[in-house]
Amino acid sequence: MTVKTSRMVDKKGLIELEEGSDVHDSPRFNPDIAPTKARERTWSFWNVAALWVGMSICVPTYTLGGVLTAYFGLSVGEALLAILLANVVVLVPLTLNAFPGTKFGIPFPVVLRSSFGILGSNVPCLIRALVGCGWFGIQTMFGGLAIHLLLSAIFPPWRALGGVGEVIGFFVFGAMNLYVVIRGAESIKWLETLAAPLLLAVGVGLMFWAWPHMSMTELLAQPPSRPEGASVYGYFFAGLTAMVGFWATLSLNIPDFSRFARSQKDQIVGQVLGLPLTMFFFAALGVVMTAASESLVGQTVADPVNLIGMIDNPFWVSIAMVLIIVATLSTNTAANIVSPTNDFQNVAPKLVNHTRGVLITGLVGVLLMGYDLLQKAGVITSGVTLESLYSNWLLGYSSLLGPIAGIMAVDYFLIKRQSLDVPSLYQDNKSYPAINVAGFIAFGVPVVLTLIALTTGTMNWFYDYGWFTGSLLGAAIYYVVSPLLSPVQQVVPIVSVDTERLS
Repeated sequence: MTVKTSRMVDKKGLIELEEGSDVHDSPRFNPDIAPTKARERTWSFWNVAALWVGMSICVPTYTLGGVLTAYFGLSVGEALLAILLANVVVLVPLTLNAFPGTKFGIPFPVVLRSSFGILGSNVPCLIRALVGCGWFGIQTMFGGLAIHLLLSAIFPPWRALGGVGEVIGFFVFGAMNLYVVIRGAESIKWLETLAAPLLLAVGVGLMFWAWPHMSMTELLAQPPSRPEGASVYGYFFAGLTAMVGFWATLSLNIPDFSRFARSQKDQIVGQVLGLPLTMFFFAALGVVMTAASESLVGQTVADPVNLIGMIDNPFWVSIAMVLIIVATLSTNTAANIVSPTNDFQNVAPKLVNHTRGVLITGLVGVLLMGYDLLQKAGVITSGVTLESLYSNWLLGYSSLLGPIAGIMAVDYFLIKRQSLDVPSLYQDNKSYPAINVAGFIAFGVPVVLTLIALTTGTMNWFYDYGWFTGSLLGAAIYYVVSPLLSPVQQVVPIVSVDTERLS
């Protein structure tokens, strides 16, 4: 028999929602975005660390050093330092915003209902979803290229398909991604845990392969591309901001994964172990491999998929492409599909379940990459490339997510003081408003300032350091405005398991 009123139960520090008909019948609820049960929170610190290893080892990470040296005017040493520092910095919002997911078992869209409102949460959710779909398309393009090169090595006539073969690979790889995520969180956990040690071993092997073919001393001695005599600080902090923006999306939706962690200690230790050093190592590998490519294949190649594809040995090309497919699959499923899937469900939970959310994510990702797919298939010709899309629109767009990260952290720790009325987060007309005006003011002001800086050329510093300026300003405004505009939340009783047994 289903009880009418839901309640929160404390099970050794993990708060579990016992759903009543008030929540279960609400239009804001479905079982896929429901809080996880205590028994479902099985991810150890190793599983969390493996998640980050699997997400960090991917083609875009490999190219970060080149992006910083070519576009931001940094030397190789400065670029690697910026990457390491950025990932230490981004650990702060990642670990803070993971807390409500671990404690209450709720995903990112439901956490946002506290700071933006039950209906208002859909605005930041859809902003995050669009970025995720864009990254899904880009990573799927890399995975499709790897499938094309794998089939070309195994079956040489396939190579004659050229761009059409890459398009076929794109849809095959995309279907693999969607299948993994449709199977659920345990499937992702299994994939990441299996892939992590394998990918680290491959990275070490590639480093040993490339190291004898380049001089690290000469590489570090190369002068930066910025104007001679220019101060390093402006270029360095602009590059640092861009690298923080690389994981700006995950600093928001980390509750989508921390809701499966066994404890706060597991999510914190796992993230500290899994993210900074992995990102630094694989970005450094990209720098070394690019520098060694002239000696290895006779030309400078910054893309690992194409570089390995040039090796004149079908066996090793096949092995390498399988591993690149695994690496891209482990990144794409966790980093780029899970969040949009939950975000689309948040719009209409009774109409969009987990499977439909995954399929919508795939469809939007394909549409966003449609222009590039038509180019590869030879249908249209254009100078717009995947690389320019990756370097400009997505990185710039991600910088607008900073205010949301700051608002989330302030709302949970300073305004709500780590206390949430979970049943009301799944209902209308309860403790939380439909639209939280304070959240939208705190989000809107830094976004407007960013757009002004971008379009007028004034206040360039605000845009250049967009993630930092946006997150700090958004957090400060929300802290000041929220007590003035939002109703005071009542303390919600939590039933202790031990107390229940005594009664």
